[in-house]
Amino acid sequence: MTPFQSFILGIIQGLTEFLPISSSGHLVIAPYLFGWTIPAQDAFIFDVLVQVATLLAVIVYFARDLYDIARGFLSGLWERKPFEGNEARLGWYLILATIPASVIGLLIKSQIEKAFSSPLAVSFFLLVTAGLLIIAERAGKRTRTMEHLTWLDALWIGGFQVLALFPGVSRSGSTITGGMLRDLDRTSAARFSFLMAVPVMLAAGLVATLDLVAVPNFVSLLPTYLWGFLSAAVVGYLAIRWLLRYLTNHPLYIFSIYCSGLAILTLIVYAIRLS
Repeated sequence: MTPFQSFILGIIQGLTEFLPISSSGHLVIAPYLFGWTIPAQDAFIFDVLVQVATLLAVIVYFARDLYDIARGFLSGLWERKPFEGNEARLGWYLILATIPASVIGLLIKSQIEKAFSSPLAVSFFLLVTAGLLIIAERAGKRTRTMEHLTWLDALWIGGFQVLALFPGVSRSGSTITGGMLRDLDRTSAARFSFLMAVPVMLAAGLVATLDLVAVPNFVSLLPTYLWGFLSAAVVGYLAIRWLLRYLTNHPLYIFSIYCSGLAILTLIVYAIRLS
């Protein structure tokens, strides 16, 4: 991987991690469409670092919210009133929402890994994302806010996060859909989706980092990947900020159209190269 490739793929990761268009799918499709051959070891190192970068972006953006949630959660435990207060309950809801994807991910890990090597599979899952976004807009009533969130909402949204285990199904898209199907407004569904990303990405990042330090010549490769790390962090922060403002008054259809278009383009390229 070159510094230029690292920089471009970092921008793609930053944009697509939080916009409902699938970062994992783009990191499979983009090199395929560009004709870049990236060794598996390089791709692994890059994926870990840009995931840490986008985790940093969401932590910085929601620093105040996360501080209040952590304080309320810990105070509730200390005072033996774990569910008293909105912040304490929200902390438990975030934990609850991460359980379905964690359990299912361990059970079907091998099937998921196979999908990451197939642009054809990613195209199919991008169409799934497009469908989910349409369903969210058509079925959601958008009458509830974060303050009305319940444990059942959190578990339901966490169930939708299971779909995002497959590359091409957007994590933010699927969880925003889950929230809107529980009648949350778009912004509230998106905020909970982004807050959900913190424990998931933190756990995944810690596990991947342990594998990363065992990679030969890892330190010598860092300067190349620094470009991707920086671009992913900055663009990720800007993407969160833009999307939350956008969803205040705009529907999700534009993202559905984009996912469909990218899936069709990839299928056309796949067919041409296969012939």
